[in-house]
Formats: sequence, structure tokens, C-alpha cells
Amino acid sequence: MIVAVRGPAARRRIAGDLVTDTLLWILSIALIVVGVAGTVLPALPGTVLVLAGIALAAWIDDFTRIGWGALTLSAVLAVIAWVLDYVAGLMGARRAGASRQAIVGAALGTVAGIFMGLVGVLFMPLVGAAIGEYLARRDHGRALEVGLATWLGIMLGLVSKVVIAFMMVGVFIVALLI
Repeated sequence: MIVAVRGPAARRRIAGDLVTDTLLWILSIALIVVGVAGTVLPALPGTVLVLAGIALAAWIDDFTRIGWGALTLSAVLAVIAWVLDYVAGLMGARRAGASRQAIVGAALGTVAGIFMGLVGVLFMPLVGAAIGEYLARRDHGRALEVGLATWLGIMLGLVSKVVIAFMMVGVFIVALLI
């Protein structure tokens, strides 16, 4: 249905909608970009922000180009990334036979690392796990082994999270182009 636009008030309303949509698209893209950065940076829920940007874009466009299928796939990927974020370090620690103190140490190291920036987030879980394991067993070699295994698990989780975030962006781009 074609609607005739008459008068200056109607033209202003259409122009206002265009500005609003443009600002919302900018916000959507910003959420996605910050979300991708947040997969590596501490204290930012990366894949959740990517999902929020995709959901906003779908809403702006009335779910025509970015439909429920793409949105659901992105949500499933975000949940997988969230689970990996929490499970990867624990899996590495458990695989090395870490003590309960090592796991608590890795968790405390992760929290402490958030306040130290990217380097802290990357290496404080290793330090925390190693200290916890040393306190539990008083064995330097074993503490280092558990610390490294925990760190490797966390790094694999981080890489997986980044890959999943880019998969989400790919789903978004494909949905826009099709």
C-alpha cells in the first residue's frame, strides 16, 4: 500500500523515524563490536552483547531480514560460549587432577585478574591454581603442572569464545545479506 505524504508535519515524522532507525542501527553495531572485544577483555559479557546487538537489529527491521531462526541460532551460540567460559578452566584443572584448593585458587585468581586488566585475566588463574595446589600438596612441580593445565583450559575456552562470537557475527551478516 502506497501512502501519500502530505504536509510538512508528515515529512518531519518520516525524517524523525529515519534518524531514530539510524541511531538504533549504530547502537546495534556498537553492541556487536563491543561484544566481540568483550570476548577477550575482562568484565565485559562479550557474547551477550553480541546477541543484544543482533536482537536489536532484528527488532529494528521487524525481524524481516534477521528472522527468528538467525536470532535463535545466535542465542544458542551465546549460551554455548557462556558455558564454555565457566567450564573450560575447570576441565583443564580436573584433567590434571587438581585439588579443591587449586580450583578455588583459580577462581580467586580469575577474580583478582579482573582488576589487573587483560594480563591479569590471562595469567592470574594460573597463579591462583598453582598456589592453591601448592598449599594442598606442598609439591612445586605438581603445582606448576596444575596451574598450567588450568591456564590451558582457560585459554582454550577464550579462543572458543572468540570463535563463537565471530560465528554469531557471521550469522548476523548472512541474515542481513540474504
